[in-house]
Amino acid sequence: MEIWLVGGAALVVLFLVINMFSLSLKLLWNGICGVVLLWLFNLLGGIFGVTIPIHFISALVAGFFGVPGVVLMLLYQLMGH
Repeated sequence: MEIWLVGGAALVVLFLVINMFSLSLKLLWNGICGVVLLWLFNLLGGIFGVTIPIHFISALVAGFFGVPGVVLMLLYQLMGH
């Protein structure tokens, strides 16, 4: 009976560790995609004089929300904040 409790607890801990690891990898991948998206936007937007600074928060917003996130950051930038 004790072996089943230890085995079950080990499976629960393994499940939690795998979920936390996959979440962090997904966040990292979204951040990388966000930086690339911002870089491409700044490359094209530099022609027109409109750029968005690339930092941790802007990369995560662009990675999490995609193109709508970049548009929102652009609108925020154009409002003068």
